Amino acid sequence: MMPVDMYAHLDSTDRRIVAALQVNGRASWTDIAQLAGVSVNTVARRGQQLFAAGLIRVAAVPLPGATDVLITRIQCAAGTQLSTAQALAAMPEVRFVALVTGAYDLVAELVVPKGAGLHPILLDGVQAIAGVRSSVADLELHLYKSTHEWSRHLLPDASQLGPPPAVHDCAPDHIDAMGEQIVDVLREDGRASFQAVSSRLGVSESTVRRRFEALHGTGCVQVITLVPAAALGFEAEVLFWLSVAPARLDAVARELAELPGVRFVAATLGQQSLMCEVILPTHQDLFQFTTHTLAGIDGIQSWTANVELLTVKRGFVVTPWAARQLAPQPS
Repeated sequence: MMPVDMYAHLDSTDRRIVAALQVNGRASWTDIAQLAGVSVNTVARRGQQLFAAGLIRVAAVPLPGATDVLITRIQCAAGTQLSTAQALAAMPEVRFVALVTGAYDLVAELVVPKGAGLHPILLDGVQAIAGVRSSVADLELHLYKSTHEWSRHLLPDASQLGPPPAVHDCAPDHIDAMGEQIVDVLREDGRASFQAVSSRLGVSESTVRRRFEALHGTGCVQVITLVPAAALGFEAEVLFWLSVAPARLDAVARELAELPGVRFVAATLGQQSLMCEVILPTHQDLFQFTTHTLAGIDGIQSWTANVELLTVKRGFVVTPWAARQLAPQPS
């Protein structure tokens, strides 16, 4: 795994810059300086260093329309966890995959177009990977919260930024062929200028700007900033699987979704009825979350948890810090 001290050089200024990029990954250095409360020169210099070091990546990602989502937990043969995670990340249907603690080695999120059938992706996809010993897949029934802006409280004026964007459901044909081409370029570099995108695609800059802003404005395309939680000083990145009384399911999910440390909440069809992803500053905060927050919510009957050891893919994008670990090492 990555050495603990690799994030030691990230001070409070670096962390505010990253938090500002999570709020708006395409913002100008001037706008980021205002959010982070430091000078433009400092933001530009520090931000470029963070990108060059591979600690952060900004990418535009489309929200797929009319899909089924399977949240899958996977047991691997001994010593194959990383290679199995790499094989999963290579699958275009995989939106998220992480190496975790607990009874399962990996957790993955599979996104399948409606009508395509779920069994091929599980039998011919997941189960066909050499390192997979067994898997359990739960159907996602309803998404309550999914945000990439979990660090906004590090910003001086975070209270003025408003809440994270609401969950958006896209129509099946919400992105046309030109929109897909624009998003493909911006997936590689989410901060690329519209002029650079237009030059690459051979269309006018105004066309690129208009198409992208329309997709982004309606929530059909998100700009995400990927960063290791540890780089921002967070010790706890955990997946919770909650058993909830059926009559209280919706209320519990909505209460969890309001909490700032909660990044993801979804109702699932399985042994546990809710999945919740949490990022907290310290293990003591995690203790408070389990003994007070979860214990104090009426309807939660029991829970299990997995610590995320390495996030390999998120938002259909392989994380740069995982890519370095998965790359072949020189002999």
